[in-house]
Amino acid sequence: MEDQNIYSFQLEVDKEERVDKLLTSYFTEYSRSTIQKWIASNNVKIDGKACNQKDKIKKSCNVSIFFTSKPETQLVAEDIEIDVIDETDDFIIVNKASGMVTHIAPGNYTGTLQNALYYRYPELANVPRTGIIHRLDKDTSGILIVSRNLSSHNYLNHQLQDQKFDKLYHALVCGSVVEQLRISEPIGRHPVNRKKMSVKSNGKSALSIIKPLKSYDYASHIEIKIITGRTHQIRVHMSHINKPVIGDKLYGYNKNIFQKKPSIYEAIDQNFGQYLHAYSLSFSDPVTKKIRKYKAKYPEKYNHLLKKMNE
Repeated sequence: MEDQNIYSFQLEVDKEERVDKLLTSYFTEYSRSTIQKWIASNNVKIDGKACNQKDKIKKSCNVSIFFTSKPETQLVAEDIEIDVIDETDDFIIVNKASGMVTHIAPGNYTGTLQNALYYRYPELANVPRTGIIHRLDKDTSGILIVSRNLSSHNYLNHQLQDQKFDKLYHALVCGSVVEQLRISEPIGRHPVNRKKMSVKSNGKSALSIIKPLKSYDYASHIEIKIITGRTHQIRVHMSHINKPVIGDKLYGYNKNIFQKKPSIYEAIDQNFGQYLHAYSLSFSDPVTKKIRKYKAKYPEKYNHLLKKMNE
């Protein structure tokens, strides 16, 4: 089947750039010269059309790459422990640890989930980005799905793009959340701090549905369903309503809010990052087409803080 040799995905574009540079940034495990060879061989299509490496892309687009041979990877395999929830011939379900970067990037080529997956499953060299379908921020823990072949990647990625993945997150946040909230605020790059995102009128549409699991007078345990998947979406939306995720210093968290609650104050680990966890994921199985649902256990430090809140 042709689908077994094609890698398809949606490329998010924030500003106009040459296609070879954009693809090099996306596929950090491949050299720019490798990507330029794909383009020169007419194996790369942008929105269904062949392209030139100097072509400039102005907006997000659909990309498909036809692989005629195993791509040469620059990825280093590393024996790093990972929590595998389940695996089939077509996909792997991982509970990513907080503090672990998902993909390699310039200046950060080791210690990532990608390195760990490549060591444990060397055949993932045949799938770009080591089969990782979606990403989690470094300090966000929880469930991720990894495709084991190009056919399953395309099937699962289409579900993701069509918003057919049912993703639920849990978080410990500042302030009291006592009723369900629907946050529909567009998100774009922060005008000053380029490492941040922010609510912007000209940003991309973003919808988060917040459900309280338990509310305290100073904090809340919440469940979030994201209908869209924008960068830092939950963190931006919670900060926007002045209920930042605990530990998320980038988006307005200040530990001093809990000074009058010493047991909570002391239970918050400053090195843990944000208390945000990708809790569950449902999707259609690439082979059986039946719905699969998985849950990921909370990290120990998340559980510890939650326990202190309930005392």
